[in-house]
Amino acid sequence: MRIITLNANGIRAAERKGFFVWLAEQNADIVCIQETKAQISQLDENFFPAPFHCFYHDAQKKGYSGVAIYCREKPDQIIYGLGIEDIDNEGRFIEARFGNLSVISLYLPSGSSGEERQNFKFSVLKRFKIYLDNVSESGRDIIICGDWNIAHKSIDLKNWRGNQKNSGFLPEERAWLDTLFENGKWIDAFRLVNQQAEQYTWWSNRGQAWEKNVGWRIDYQIISKSLKERITSAEVYKNERFSDHAPLRIDYL
Repeated sequence: MRIITLNANGIRAAERKGFFVWLAEQNADIVCIQETKAQISQLDENFFPAPFHCFYHDAQKKGYSGVAIYCREKPDQIIYGLGIEDIDNEGRFIEARFGNLSVISLYLPSGSSGEERQNFKFSVLKRFKIYLDNVSESGRDIIICGDWNIAHKSIDLKNWRGNQKNSGFLPEERAWLDTLFENGKWIDAFRLVNQQAEQYTWWSNRGQAWEKNVGWRIDYQIISKSLKERITSAEVYKNERFSDHAPLRIDYL
């Protein structure tokens, strides 16, 4: 099973940059997309590519946020949102269920625009942790794909010393991820098979961050412990650029 996740930073912009041409060659079973920045009514048939069943959860605000999930196999169920109004209004969560397997496309908020949004981010993290604690006891196999907007450790961003007071690498955010991974309840699938440095998934558009690989690893596939033995490979795809993020491709048994 191959799962790809990408923050598209506008799915229509990604389409113009060749994302769907590339995707057609990837033999993906499930594709999780974040920051679609579109209403479903604005999308033509190009955004419902065969052979996938395609589902979108839009933000109420036009041109903002939004997530999608494409599935080669028709899901048993699609769940739109967490059932938490202020989070769901921003289109940040969609889940596809296949028997005992759940695959989720997730877009956690950024706090980089200021104190108000950082406080909202902390609020989302607190409430999402409650959700994660509950579903970790459900017995389901779970893969949560997407832009978590947090670099976990110093290996996960180039300029970690200078970013310790910046959103995305705050001590409180990193500690929140620590609590996720403690006791092995949740696992960072990429780091389970790839311990190399300078493996980033997002680069600022300022300066020459992409060219110099001055990036952050903030896109993850985080899995329930039941799937730990099923990961075979993990790769960040950088040969083409569809967004300010790169696709994260992971293969599972």
